[in-house]
Amino acid sequence: MDKINSTTRKQQIIGLVAAVVIAYAITAIAFIGTALGITYTNMQESAVPIIVMITCVVAVIVAGFDASRRAEKNGWVWGMIAGGVYALILIGIIVWVSGGFVMDFRKVILTLLSVVGGGIGGAIGINFKK
Repeated sequence: MDKINSTTRKQQIIGLVAAVVIAYAITAIAFIGTALGITYTNMQESAVPIIVMITCVVAVIVAGFDASRRAEKNGWVWGMIAGGVYALILIGIIVWVSGGFVMDFRKVILTLLSVVGGGIGGAIGINFKK
């Protein structure tokens, strides 16, 4: 019984990691597209914060969906964990690039949207299991 639970838990963790990697692939593609749009079109830089938020929400919904597909139950929890991991990594990258940590309104909103979006994706994903 313990070996089965251990194997299932490992599969869930691997699914969680894979889901976050997929979410970051989506994020990278969207951010590169936005950078190209700003560089080669008349897209305004003022659109960047909105694009970042939309991209992050879509990415965590996908991450939550994907993470919950390997879960036996509580897909919304696995989705929220995936969203939380995504947000923590993204905030870590922001801190690393900017050289300091300042908790502002955008980071709070980003974290909340990531956790809630992941939970929504997880709730949907648990119902679409293979």
